[in-house]
Amino acid sequence: MIIDFTQLPDDAKLWVFPSSRKFYAQEIAGIKEKIEGFLSEWDDQGILIRCSYKLEYDRFIIIAVDDSLNSLSLEAHNLLITFIQELEKELEVVLMDKMNVCYKQGEFVQYKDLIEFKKMMKAKGVSQKTIVFDNMITTKVDFKYNWEINIMDSWLGRFLK
Repeated sequence: MIIDFTQLPDDAKLWVFPSSRKFYAQEIAGIKEKIEGFLSEWDDQGILIRCSYKLEYDRFIIIAVDDSLNSLSLEAHNLLITFIQELEKELEVVLMDKMNVCYKQGEFVQYKDLIEFKKMMKAKGVSQKTIVFDNMITTKVDFKYNWEINIMDSWLGRFLK
């Protein structure tokens, strides 16, 4: 059961799925349709899950769940992962690898594997003012306050010191 993102409690469970490339403009409507189709029927042992989603920067799929009444079962979680894996295949992108780095370069969001990003840091292609995305966050409140952060406030900051 899809509800408005703002109606979810701050402690709502949340997943961030960063895409290895920006979604093409002609893909957006289809992606939203597929996500809404899945979420509107997503259930946990026969009970519809109160959930919502966002597409951010045409690159990130954010899924959030109100699990204040019942914790999400492993089966329901597996359904979400299977859905995301199907999207990966269909769109020919990587969505499940959270160890790759997403960062802002001006107004654009870039995506690099960790090894390439470390090389950029050594070559001074990244500054202490770079904004990175913490895709490991797990709650709506973290999404609001701790998703887009200064690199020095992230685990990557130790490589710039």
